[in-house]
Amino acid sequence: MKTLQSTLLLLLLVPLIKPAPPTQQDSRIIYDYGTDNFEESIFSQDYEDKYLDGKNIKEKETVIIPNEKSLQLQKDEAITPLPPKKENDEMPTCLLCVCLSGSVYCEEVDIDAVPPLPKESAYLYARFNKIKKLTAKDFADIPNLRRLDFTGNLIEDIEDGTFSKLSLLEELSLAENQLLKLPVLPPKLTLFNAKYNKIKSRGIKANAFQKLNNLTFLYLDHNALESVPLNLPESLRVIHLQFNNIASITDDTFCKANDTSYIRDRIEEIRLEGNPIVLGKHPNSFICLKRLPIGSYF
Repeated sequence: MKTLQSTLLLLLLVPLIKPAPPTQQDSRIIYDYGTDNFEESIFSQDYEDKYLDGKNIKEKETVIIPNEKSLQLQKDEAITPLPPKKENDEMPTCLLCVCLSGSVYCEEVDIDAVPPLPKESAYLYARFNKIKKLTAKDFADIPNLRRLDFTGNLIEDIEDGTFSKLSLLEELSLAENQLLKLPVLPPKLTLFNAKYNKIKSRGIKANAFQKLNNLTFLYLDHNALESVPLNLPESLRVIHLQFNNIASITDDTFCKANDTSYIRDRIEEIRLEGNPIVLGKHPNSFICLKRLPIGSYF
């Protein structure tokens, strides 16, 4: 009888007993298995929350508010300029100029001195720059030079011996500079151009051209010469002396006063126009020439 009563009591109490709700961990597991991508999304969210929280904490711990002095120091360090580099300073010649098969072209590059040249250089074109002086050191180690062109610079002075070691030099142009006198010229010169300078007769030595037995073209026009240079070599074909201050010539200027049979047959052109001289007053000065000089005869 007691057993029957216990059974009935249990049957009455069972509907009243509710199962315990699943824990949070159980719910997580259920959802993870319920959706393929849900686990990945939950993991990503959890990682981001932890990472960002840690980052924010780290930033909060390391943030330093700079004071005015430190900000100014940082600003000064940031904007402090480098020492100004001088234009063309230590720049290799063949970057500043153009080097091509023994020729160096340094035209219109604003150099104020002859740059270091490759030893094999034979031709240098340094026209229209700001060079004021030529020295013996400029060409000391360049023995193969055959042509130098310094047209259109500001050259006032040329050291003695500047061209003394240039035994192969054939053409030299110093036109359009500020020269008052001529340097000693190399012996194998065939062309010399010094037009448009300020050269006076006293700036040319009496034997300046005497030993230049290969000199063919001489350009000294547009200077301040008072007379024709002495001892001009027999090799000359063209002589330009126009627009100077030449007021007189002698019978020995181009010819030989004591030798009436002497003929100077190589000269093709002498220009004397623009000078105060009247050529017609000096008929014996041209008797050895095949062609009369260009100039005023009346």
